[in-house]
Amino acid sequence: MTAAFDAIGITDIWQLVAATMVFLMLPGPGTFCVLTCAAKGGLRGGFASLFGLMLGDAALMFMAAIGVAALLQANPMLFTGVQYIGAAYLAYLGWKLLTAKTGQGGAIVPFSNAADFRRGFLVTLINPKAIVFYMAFFPLFINPATHQGALTFVTLAGVIMSCTLFYGSLLVIVGNAAARRLSRNRRIAAFASRAAGIFLIGFGIKLTTN
Repeated sequence: MTAAFDAIGITDIWQLVAATMVFLMLPGPGTFCVLTCAAKGGLRGGFASLFGLMLGDAALMFMAAIGVAALLQANPMLFTGVQYIGAAYLAYLGWKLLTAKTGQGGAIVPFSNAADFRRGFLVTLINPKAIVFYMAFFPLFINPATHQGALTFVTLAGVIMSCTLFYGSLLVIVGNAAARRLSRNRRIAAFASRAAGIFLIGFGIKLTTN
């Protein structure tokens, strides 16, 4: 399986999956949106918001991929520099999690009376940091020498979307009540945040030494 991804220019596939899952587990607007819609609208509301969120992610990943692809074609050496910047960005995110005060986290986005699908879509699009994140994240797992253009980016996006669907489904089906209880326990939330911070710092360091 790893060889198949290597052949189209995607490196460290299992690290990609692990990093994506860690990011998904961090409290943020998307998580709160899915939980809230599931609590109010049941399975239909939860999955509707999840699919809206995934569509928003797909739009942002498309825009990020265009920028990364242009950089790859224009200057491969500059692309390598962007890879290091991306690793540093992950370490910075980890540091922010380690130094965040207890109680800090993703803000709950106010909802209108729109459909749950639209809520999930808009919650993703109004996050200005998302496309910056994907611009930094994609280059970390692309081999400039063997990448296959659109196929590589579509496969990367597919892996990320699959992780989102898996984790989001858990939130909707079994995670709703548990996540709401955990969110009220500051000690557990703080521990989870710091553990994710350590992971991100270590992950960024490891990528710079590959």
